Parts: sequence; structure tokens; C-alpha cells
Amino acid sequence: MKPGLEIGQKRMIKAKVTPDMYAQFEGNIIHPVYSTVAMVYHMEWAARQIILPYLETHEEGVGVSVVVDHISPTIAGMEVTVTATLTALDGVKVVCDVEVVNDAGMVAGKGAVVQYIVQKETFYKKIEQLEQTKRGDG
Repeated sequence: MKPGLEIGQKRMIKAKVTPDMYAQFEGNIIHPVYSTVAMVYHMEWAARQIILPYLETHEEGVGVSVVVDHISPTIAGMEVTVTATLTALDGVKVVCDVEVVNDAGMVAGKGAVVQYIVQKETFYKKIEQLEQTKRGDG
């Protein structure tokens, strides 16, 4: 990893809630509000922003854990601001606390995202091995 990654660094993303982000299963809307699935996606994306500037060309970041508390609803048309804060760095392990706030000022969610910095070549070899196994030639 390139130097400069430090505890306390923050990155932020914003997203406008749309009906495709509603809580739903198999295309059936359960609640017409921002889903936990969409929230997790945005939490991971915000946390990824922390590591992107520091990855070497031979490295990749891989998400390995997400912990989330979905605290309050957010309706379509509202904007969420997702802030990731680097809280721990242990070798290749990167931990970010993440908070989601809607434009009504309500905390919609809180959680943590853990990523590992891995060697691309090693990671893609594992993927290829799985593909070979699936095809029956591995």
C-alpha cells in the first residue's frame, strides 16, 4: 500500500433514495423506504473510498465484514450522506466506522466495514480456481 493511510481519515458519499432502493424481496416491495441492502452497499462504497487512493497497481481491496444497525427510515427523494471513518489499521486489515444521515438530519444507520488489502494476482487465481471447479476441469 502507498504511504499516508491514517486513523481518523474520512470519506463521504451522497446518494438520493430511489424506489429501486426500497426494502424488497423477489421484486415485492415490503416497505417504501431505503432498504438495509442499499444502506450496506453505500456503507461499503464509502469505506472503499478510504483505501482507493492508497492501493498499489498490484493490490485490491476486498470487503470481508459489514456490521449495520438500521436506525430510522428514509423515504424516496431524500438524500443520504454516508461517512466512513478509518478507525483501525492492522497490516492488511482496514476497519472503518460508517454513519448514514438523511437530509432530515436523522441518523438512518451506523455500522462498520472491514476490508483486507490483497494481492490481485493471488485473489484472481482463487477466482479462476473456482471457475475451473464449477466447469469441472479443476
